[in-house]
Amino acid sequence: MLPDLSHSLGRRLLAAGCLALALMAGAPALAQDPPTAPQQTLAPDEGSPVDSLLAYADRVGQFSAADLSTEILNLGEPGQSPLRQMQLAIALGQTHLPVDTARALGLVQRVAASPSPEATPLKPLARLLSARLFEQRRLEDLLDRQAQQLRDSQRRIDQLNERLEAMRAIERSLNRSSNRQPTR
Repeated sequence: MLPDLSHSLGRRLLAAGCLALALMAGAPALAQDPPTAPQQTLAPDEGSPVDSLLAYADRVGQFSAADLSTEILNLGEPGQSPLRQMQLAIALGQTHLPVDTARALGLVQRVAASPSPEATPLKPLARLLSARLFEQRRLEDLLDRQAQQLRDSQRRIDQLNERLEAMRAIERSLNRSSNRQPTR
């Protein structure tokens, strides 16, 4: 039950991050004071790297675990390409494994800190994904701690049940021996 919770929580976090980015990219004027006159909204560039990454995130979000592993293997080592680093980070973020989340976080932080001109349009998305992946990692750690506490509690319950059963056995043996003794 707990791994399903982590999986759905991670998907929700990534979807929320992508939705927030789409809202920010589609309506940059909302971050400023509300306009007094109606403004014409500009359509985002269809071929922008951010749009392609959002489409990629949407596609990768539908992958099965086997397809996701294959995609990660196909991406390989992204080198210094910010777009490939972001693609790999998005794919790794979908696995919901702490080691992959940490690797994805490192990749998006490299893009956010990159001085290359190819990384410039990706930096806002990288910062957003960095925050989301950091939160996902925190939640995964919390889930691991809770799972460990649950295992410890279950072990303690099992030990107490064994002791209780041993006491019941002693009580039954005492009752049998008292029933055998003649009353005086």
